[in-house]
Amino acid sequence: MAEDLGGMSHICGRVKWFDPAKGYGFVVSDTGGPDILLHVNVLRNFGQSSVADGAAIEIMTHRTDRGVQAVEVLSIAPPERDETLVLSDFEDLDTSLIQETPMEPARVKWFDKGKGFGFANIFGRGEDVFLHIEVLRQSGLADLQPGEAIAMRVIDGKRGRMAAEVLAWETAIATKGGQ
Repeated sequence: MAEDLGGMSHICGRVKWFDPAKGYGFVVSDTGGPDILLHVNVLRNFGQSSVADGAAIEIMTHRTDRGVQAVEVLSIAPPERDETLVLSDFEDLDTSLIQETPMEPARVKWFDKGKGFGFANIFGRGEDVFLHIEVLRQSGLADLQPGEAIAMRVIDGKRGRMAAEVLAWETAIATKGGQ
C-alpha cells in the first residue's frame, strides 16, 4: 500500500537489510519502486535499535533529492519463521506453553551478534538469561545493545534459563505487556 498524504506516503514492505553498526538499512515496498532508506534514529523513535532482515514493516516515507526515506515506523512484524530451524531447547516444548509464559522486563547485559548470543538480566533478579540470535531474528530483531530495555518470555532450557521470545520494551508496552 502506498498512499500519498501531503508529501508523505504510507508504505507496507519488507526490510531488505539493516546494519546497526552502519546505522541504516533499506526497505522494499510491497508495491515496488526504489529502495527506501531506514535510518537507525527513525527505528529508535519506534523503540528498537535493530530490525531483522525480511521483517514486515509499515512506515511513513518522504521523497527527498537523495531518494525516498522512512520518517516514521508504524509497525514491525517478525520475518516468517523457518520451521526447520528449531533450537534444540525448543524441540520438545509446546509452543502454546511458551506463549502462556508472561513477558518479563529485562535489560541486556551484553550481546555479540558475531558469536550469535548474549545475556540479559530480568529486573530485580541477578540471574543471567541466555539470548540466542535465532530467537532475536524470529522476534523481529537483529541485534541488541548493552543496557537496552527489553521484554522477554523466559523458559528453562536444556542449558539453563533462556529467552524464548524477545521484544523491544516499547513494543511490549504497546501490546499490553506482550500478553
